[in-house]
Amino acid sequence: MCVKVACVGGGPAGLYLSILLKRQDPSHDITVHERDPEGSTYGWGVTYWRGLLDKLHEHDPESARALERASVRWNAGVAHVGDLTTRHGGDEGFGIGRHRLLEILAARARSLGVRLEFEHEITDGNLPAADLVVAGDGVNSALRTRHADHFGSEITAGRNPYIWLGTTKAFDAFTFAFVETEHGWIWCYGYPFSPERSTCVVECAPGTWTGLGLDSANEADGLAVLEKLFADVLDGHPLIGRATADGSAQWLNFRTLTNGTWSRDNLVLIGDAAHTTHYSIGAGTTLALEDAIALAGALREEPSLPQALARYERQRKAELLSIQSAARYSARWYENLPRYIRLPPQQMFALLGQRHSPLLPYVPPQIYYRIDRAAGRLEALRRFKRWLGPKVARTVHARELASRRQG
Repeated sequence: MCVKVACVGGGPAGLYLSILLKRQDPSHDITVHERDPEGSTYGWGVTYWRGLLDKLHEHDPESARALERASVRWNAGVAHVGDLTTRHGGDEGFGIGRHRLLEILAARARSLGVRLEFEHEITDGNLPAADLVVAGDGVNSALRTRHADHFGSEITAGRNPYIWLGTTKAFDAFTFAFVETEHGWIWCYGYPFSPERSTCVVECAPGTWTGLGLDSANEADGLAVLEKLFADVLDGHPLIGRATADGSAQWLNFRTLTNGTWSRDNLVLIGDAAHTTHYSIGAGTTLALEDAIALAGALREEPSLPQALARYERQRKAELLSIQSAARYSARWYENLPRYIRLPPQQMFALLGQRHSPLLPYVPPQIYYRIDRAAGRLEALRRFKRWLGPKVARTVHARELASRRQG
């Protein structure tokens, strides 16, 4: 049966879904609608890990090979805390420019017969006639917002302001830098996405942000402040902001989005339109592509659209539970940075790597560090830690939900 599919949003989720559906059945009639001009995407680099690349090779080897060739890679993490530096080996990571990622996926989609319509904004009032409409139009999805009550959308704003920047400094590892100022700590995460460019995300507590004058500075003045603060890690390279008409700086507070249900009739949510996870775990693009894989699989395996959409939602919600928990605790770790920042560098870096743990906020940091080191040597303690962590996470999350409902 030929299926007509309209993907709203030309991001990774919509483009990759169109590729997978065309590979499953070339007779599918698929159009991707993107409101912006082709090639105008904003963003620096995205990061992903070997596990995702293996999945991409399994589902579409051609696009996976192109992505791997266009990516830079690293296998270490570096943390700078004031004048102290520590470096650790780690899993293989990859970085690719967002523009290049979308360029590769768009070219692959076109080669398979997908229609791409740029500068074509879709709202609830001009939905295309299709058997399936896929809302991949991001966290501000117009299609989801129109039916927010049905989807049960909830958005929670994070405490700390942050800003996405680029730099001509090409980091050779996933790099963290923590700098103390008279107004508190400010930090950045940096990773390469090409041989000449890196992404640099800067974050701090609200009091530090206002104390440094970053809340009122225009972009040029704000970048000058940040370049001075992070001069050592940048090696004199500039930071690059987003060009705006009024010259304002693009500081944000991260918004965590959840939805009670992901579909309405023949409309289904995917990627950031369905869920967001804090940027500090670097999973946004990975989750969007995994959504596409799951949705394509459900549409292939199930005999009807309602059954396929229900299966997709069940599968992805189950798979997201641990990742969403990790993202919540990672964001909280940074919001409680003073609790960890004065530890010896080796301990601080180890707990930076353990920031996803639901146990860490409730155990004194140095005791947690000793338990974690011991768990690395004792299998019984490792099993206990794996058993206790999820129980604590579920209990705390249930209390938070109950508190929000009462409020």
